[in-house]
Amino acid sequence: MPAGGRGPARTRHVNQIQFNEAGTRAAFAESVEMVGQLEARRDRLDQQIEQLAWSSSFAPVVRNLCCLRGIATLTGFALAVEVGDWTRFTGSSIGAFLGLTPAEHSSGTARHLGGITKAGNTHARRLLTESAWLHKPRYTVGKVLQQRWDTAPVEARLRADLANRRLHNRWVRFDQRGEKHTVATTAIAREFAGWCWSLAMLATLDAAS
Repeated sequence: MPAGGRGPARTRHVNQIQFNEAGTRAAFAESVEMVGQLEARRDRLDQQIEQLAWSSSFAPVVRNLCCLRGIATLTGFALAVEVGDWTRFTGSSIGAFLGLTPAEHSSGTARHLGGITKAGNTHARRLLTESAWLHKPRYTVGKVLQQRWDTAPVEARLRADLANRRLHNRWVRFDQRGEKHTVATTAIAREFAGWCWSLAMLATLDAAS
């Protein structure tokens, strides 16, 4: 069971662990209690952040971003806050702002592309990279995603569905070519940033109209 897992399965796994020495049992019990307290604090903060997200001026952007697979309220709110004014960018330039574009080295007529620049906002780049992984499994519209769509404008839902399908299909093509996962994830995260920009701009235009 992964150390970072949540839920009943992790609890059952922890409860099944047995120790012979009384001191070890006591230390383990203290550690379990401490983890429980930290998780409870984390859950309270998550709940407060969610409430803040939906009562803030960022709510329309968060709502649209949550139409994308791999983005829930906390991730959507973090991206909305970190990027701030999406109108500063285009679907292409947002990737450079987040450091997801390859570094370029030119000499005369030669042009070489290296690894990503990793410039810009580290937190937003990490969120997009993690979300990109979630597009690898087969795409289906589950209950949670459908609930998010039900609260969003029709155009945002249609655009997000197109993005979700395209990003999954890109994973399939990368796998078929045997591409390294690091390369595939970066490429998908870069395109994912463009789709996020598109949906954020849609929210901005709706608010202005």
